[in-house]
Amino acid sequence: MTQRTQRSPRTRQGMAVLAAALLSATAACTASQAPAPGPAADAPLPGAPSPAGGGHGKAARGITIAATGDVLPHASIIRQANADAGGDGYDFTQMLAGAKPVISKADLAICHMETVYGANGDYTGYPTFKSPPQVAAALAETGYDACSTASNHTLDAGPQGLRRTLDALDKAGIRHSGSYRSAKDASRPTLMNVGAAKVAHIAATYGTNGFPLPKGQPWAVNQLNERKIIADARAARKAGADIVVFSPHWGTEWQDAPDAKQRTLARRLTASRSGGRPDIDLIIGTHAHVPQAYEKVNGTWVIYGMGDQIAGSMINYSGAHDPRGNMGTIGRFTFLPPKQPGGRWETGKAEFIPQWFDTEEGRVVNLNAAIKRGADYTDVRDRIRRVVLSRGAAKQGLVMGQ
Repeated sequence: MTQRTQRSPRTRQGMAVLAAALLSATAACTASQAPAPGPAADAPLPGAPSPAGGGHGKAARGITIAATGDVLPHASIIRQANADAGGDGYDFTQMLAGAKPVISKADLAICHMETVYGANGDYTGYPTFKSPPQVAAALAETGYDACSTASNHTLDAGPQGLRRTLDALDKAGIRHSGSYRSAKDASRPTLMNVGAAKVAHIAATYGTNGFPLPKGQPWAVNQLNERKIIADARAARKAGADIVVFSPHWGTEWQDAPDAKQRTLARRLTASRSGGRPDIDLIIGTHAHVPQAYEKVNGTWVIYGMGDQIAGSMINYSGAHDPRGNMGTIGRFTFLPPKQPGGRWETGKAEFIPQWFDTEEGRVVNLNAAIKRGADYTDVRDRIRRVVLSRGAAKQGLVMGQ
């Protein structure tokens, strides 16, 4: 597990310098996979911004699904939320406000709640997280409908922390998947009516940082097991799901490129089919703390890693503050209804929206929107774009949204 600290964040200038250096390094290591150079003068750049929104009118009867990366409240984030509440309680709505214009417009918005919640002021950051439960209310206010809750931190506060977290999400009206209070809950797929579609959300994690599953509760946290994931997806189909979304907590921290295990599991899961259609329709990965590539695998979009949405100033394996730990993306996909009854809901428009968590201000930043207002985030935005497109997603139809 990478150490994460709450040292004073570096200035924007320092972050920009390091981001520029990272941009150059990424360019060198991904050049062989970048889209071919030399587009026509009037052609859009690969991953150039598209108009805001899903791009499909009501006549298409499609739905948009938006997803974001790790919500990871370090001690500095907890202090910021307390300051935003005027010193009385915790307010996470202001730090998430930059994501709200996109998230609130999606028909279904999914977050990744990486940590569990504490109680009665017992709130901690790294290494065992216990976050204020007010996070849940802020996620709902931002527009999130559901969150994955299976991560390596799901058992940081034992089964009590797991229950507190799910109780708080329930109170906020946010559906959840990946951790459970009972065997009965674990056996039922998380299903949501979204427009004309019924969407299932399943989630699993590679592990729980050495914390064992609670005694007699093997169902408490979904483990990253290929057969179990496929079985859960097929159970969701039998329960009526038109679209199945899978949130894996996987990969290698601080690695821009998806590792072999991610690629292999993505290939196997997207190849699994029942009744003439794939068992899983979208994979939205978390955990690496840096943005990773988007790729269409066996006809299904896979986000290997969305990066962090909220996190304090991060330290990488080399012991250096690393601004990549505050970079992320929103994945936004438009699903169109099948042309024939019982067919697959096909992906129409596929988009990514670069994000940055400004640790100095304690705010989520939509980079394209900020650049339009004149902010100097171009190097950070372009680095994220380069990584996202590093496995050929631009040729597969992925565009950068607003």
